[in-house]
Amino acid sequence: MYSKKHLMDCLDHLRIEKEGTLLVHSSYKSIGEVDGRADTVLDALSDYMADGLLVLPTHTWKYISKDNPVFDVKKSPSNVGILTELFRNRENTIRSEHPTHSVAALGKDAAAFTAGEYKHDTPCAGESVWGKIVDRKAQIILVGVDLTRNTFIHGIEEWMDIPGRMTDSHEELFSILHSGEKVRVPSRRHCGLSWSEHFWKVNDLLIEEGAMKTGRFGDAETRVVDAHMTTVLLTELLEKNPELFTENKPLEPEWRCYFRNKRMN
Repeated sequence: MYSKKHLMDCLDHLRIEKEGTLLVHSSYKSIGEVDGRADTVLDALSDYMADGLLVLPTHTWKYISKDNPVFDVKKSPSNVGILTELFRNRENTIRSEHPTHSVAALGKDAAAFTAGEYKHDTPCAGESVWGKIVDRKAQIILVGVDLTRNTFIHGIEEWMDIPGRMTDSHEELFSILHSGEKVRVPSRRHCGLSWSEHFWKVNDLLIEEGAMKTGRFGDAETRVVDAHMTTVLLTELLEKNPELFTENKPLEPEWRCYFRNKRMN
């Protein structure tokens, strides 16, 4: 059974920057048996990042839509796991007000980090929290999940304006803000296939190029992604091959050779 101290030691072994920004995607059940269960996991993350900024997604894209268009920042539950739902309700945690792709943040600059998200008409706008993650050179940990659950890569595709990823038209959505005000948030949505299911194909490349490393958090295989390095690598790949994530096939060997030769030179 894992204790809070053991989980904090895992974060230390993963070389998580205590004063930096940490975004956590997770599968709670993958961690194994924890003394105190999910609350202990959140305590470990929160205490470890006490001098930095801890961020968890609290998305509602699964059920907020044109047929159910009102997101309430205080009441709408997260649809991405028990840790995210518990975290958004914790004391001093601030949830952003985007109707489908909100996050909850705790710690340094949390209020500024999450402010104004309802003003963006896409899930991962460059000026949103997803772009700020790059600016802050954040680390992203994937606890018991792989790159197919890394929302951040959707952001890179959005910023690159990859065809077929976003609707051209807007849905009429609304956000009820922390103030209680209800505002219109006309929103373009992700469309087409579940493109994130293809993100696995750059796993080995990110490791080889030093943009990602692996370790363990409890029992969970865990990936630590450097947001800035990953953005640079995938932006270059997508510039050369906009269809990179369109096909669910392994990355062509010549791309790995391309980056290897570039690094060596």
